[in-house]
Amino acid sequence: MDRGLAMAPDAPVITSVVEMVSRFSVELTAAVPDWEARLKAEPDDLEQIEQEVHALTSRGADMVICGLLSVAMQDRATEERSRTLRKKFSYSLDRGRDRKVCVKLFSGLVVWMCSLYCQPKRRLLSKKGEEKHPGQHLDAAQFGIADGVSPGLSSRVARQAALCPSFEFAHEELARSGVTLDPKTVRRIAYDLGAKLLRCRKLRIDQWHEGALEAGNELKGKRVAVQVDGGRTKIRGKLRAALKRKLKRNEDDLVIEDAPARSKKVPKKGYDADWREPKLLTIFVHDENGKMDKKFEATIDGTLLGPDAIAELAAMHLHRLGAAQAKSVTFCGDGAPWIWDRVPMIIEKAKLEKVAVHEVLDNCHAAHHISLALAALGLNDEQRMLLYRDQRTRLRNGQWKRVVEELQELAEGAPEDSKIHTEIAYLEKHGKAGRLNYVHFTRLGIPRGSGAVESSIRRVINLRMKNNATFWRHDNAEIMLQLRAQVISKRWDERVKDVRKMCRNDARTDWAWEPVPMSCKDEANLTTSV
Repeated sequence: MDRGLAMAPDAPVITSVVEMVSRFSVELTAAVPDWEARLKAEPDDLEQIEQEVHALTSRGADMVICGLLSVAMQDRATEERSRTLRKKFSYSLDRGRDRKVCVKLFSGLVVWMCSLYCQPKRRLLSKKGEEKHPGQHLDAAQFGIADGVSPGLSSRVARQAALCPSFEFAHEELARSGVTLDPKTVRRIAYDLGAKLLRCRKLRIDQWHEGALEAGNELKGKRVAVQVDGGRTKIRGKLRAALKRKLKRNEDDLVIEDAPARSKKVPKKGYDADWREPKLLTIFVHDENGKMDKKFEATIDGTLLGPDAIAELAAMHLHRLGAAQAKSVTFCGDGAPWIWDRVPMIIEKAKLEKVAVHEVLDNCHAAHHISLALAALGLNDEQRMLLYRDQRTRLRNGQWKRVVEELQELAEGAPEDSKIHTEIAYLEKHGKAGRLNYVHFTRLGIPRGSGAVESSIRRVINLRMKNNATFWRHDNAEIMLQLRAQVISKRWDERVKDVRKMCRNDARTDWAWEPVPMSCKDEANLTTSV
């Protein structure tokens, strides 16, 4: 069986690029007269003809790719690289055999590839013969082809699925551009690439723990800001038997036949859906005025695995990007204790002891707590707004002690457990921690607000994962969060390239990890109030 590509299961293997160019030339030549006649007769058909021309030329481009790929696979060097990959694979593979596999290319063109397929050795199989580790098409993996999808199509579909409000919309948009895939295939391709992105992240975390992850130079000499916050999305639970619906009865205890939804079909199974808080991280470079530097792309990452996981990701990314050589690192966020309690451990894990580190409470959140304190006094709107403006100005001028003192005077006689004392304690705690010195922060040229991560929450989570009547399975939500984060941060190509490199040596897709404790306090004593 000759290795290479063929246009059909029983067709001969393609042996040259010129052969495919000739085939496309014949198809194009046959289509041109029809386009000319239609456009002369109906000028309004130009849009439809444009779509047909682009669809055909895209198919022609894939035919050229077929020729190039087939010739490359028949080269001796490709065979040698496959042998090397097998020996250096992350787990032991058998010698393998040639196997045909159906492959979809960038335009949706389907071809047949004959590639060396190797299964894991028997000791990696379970008693029932099921693979604990997946096999690998070594020839295909060299070119980034996995699961019967070319790298270009995989990236295109996953990006579209992440950008569109649903997989159905992604399916329709792809169809308009000439890629005809059913919605289930779109979903499968997107989730597969997302799982690999997460797997790549897990390997980085493992390398970091082992001390094998190299520190880069991207943040060397830069002013760096780190912001963390949480969003909201609904996670569906396990399927269960549907709850029985109570029938409406009248005064005589008889069923009301024409009650609303009386004839509605009752599902046999149902599930509970609870709100969960995906944690999101944004790391960016800012200028001497505290504004985000647009020349440097931000790093965005997120997870539903909890506060320790997002703190661990923050430390890993800071190490990977070279924050230990930065000019300064500023942690800015709202008042959630789960954020600030983990900052010392992030500093330690990322080795930022020699860097100027600042902690800043978002000034809008701080001012909001002044408003809450005044509202607890029961003042009318006019009185409250007059006091609020004065206290907000003092707070922004760095006079947080005076703000606390004046609020304490206003709170005289109020019960110790009243709302105003809670808000005063909040401001006093962050003031003593040095997070309210806004005048000093202005002089240093560091951010005083967490607008960057708030914007990321909206673009990464809310616009895709917080839709009405949308309920996510936990793993799928984690995958979509990762896909959106890489698209919005404009680091898509960089991260997908890392995935292709990983897949040459590792075909596994398990991505979950057990975060190490990052809290410097007892989590049970913390509240999530902001």
